[in-house]
Amino acid sequence: MITALAGGVGAARFLQGLVNVISEKDITVIVNTGDDIELYGLHISPDPDIIMYTLAGIVDEEKGWGIRGDTFRCLDMLRRYGHETWFKLGDKDFATHIYRTHLLISGLPLSEVTKRLCQKLGLKVKILPMTDDKFETKVVTAEGTMHFQEYLVKRRAQDEVIDITFEGAEKAKPAPGVVDSILSADAVIICPSNPIVSIGPILSLKGVKSALEETEAKVAAISPIVGGSPVKGPADKLMRGLGLEVSVYAVAYLYQDFLDNFVIDNVDQMEKDRIERLGVHVVATDTLMKNLEDKIQLARVTLKSIGVR
Repeated sequence: MITALAGGVGAARFLQGLVNVISEKDITVIVNTGDDIELYGLHISPDPDIIMYTLAGIVDEEKGWGIRGDTFRCLDMLRRYGHETWFKLGDKDFATHIYRTHLLISGLPLSEVTKRLCQKLGLKVKILPMTDDKFETKVVTAEGTMHFQEYLVKRRAQDEVIDITFEGAEKAKPAPGVVDSILSADAVIICPSNPIVSIGPILSLKGVKSALEETEAKVAAISPIVGGSPVKGPADKLMRGLGLEVSVYAVAYLYQDFLDNFVIDNVDQMEKDRIERLGVHVVATDTLMKNLEDKIQLARVTLKSIGVR
């Protein structure tokens, strides 16, 4: 069994390749829910949704979010009623959030709700939200503290970052199966996701980081930083705000306590020796996923680095 820690578009694209190499039923994906937000009276789970939509083959790859061919009539009507509509949701996307919210209101935990959504979409991959508890990633800026989605989408990541906080981290528990899936895995993969706000929230949950340190499985990660810049998203601004350099080395530094192998892009080979002094083995390859073949090849290289063929 392969267990992956994931969040966002980079993870979804990598997982597209992984399911072409490993049977879907042998993959468990622990997904960040720190981005979850309540808008329009609905519970929205951006990271689980992008992964579900991508693996179900219905994602709008051109936009990088939402459902392919979706319309936005509901949002247009909400705007007419004077509602803020900075968080774009298509009509089919709305249906996901309506169904999720309905099930949550009925008393089901988020993990069970996610399981049902995956079943309806025909997925065999096991997708686990990192926690069933309330958890919000907040960005501290000179303009004030705001939800990560407000920082990223509404304000387009333009504010200078002072700090990142995880509201609810002290009380939130890993969802059922999260820790066990790490401890019982044959291999663990940290997807090419933002290390601060995608993987960071998962690691902040009690028992997750210690499980990564204790598991007998090899742990590999793929760097989301290539040539000193994130492939997608505001990881550079967040890392600088926390006093970190924006580099593959900084990502390896954050993961060093549990990481065995680190897959970096060929353009960053000059960092190999510095990373390996952390006690992490480095593999360099082409990590940019421009098409399905690239995704499959990256999955194969990552699996080979931890002895899975």
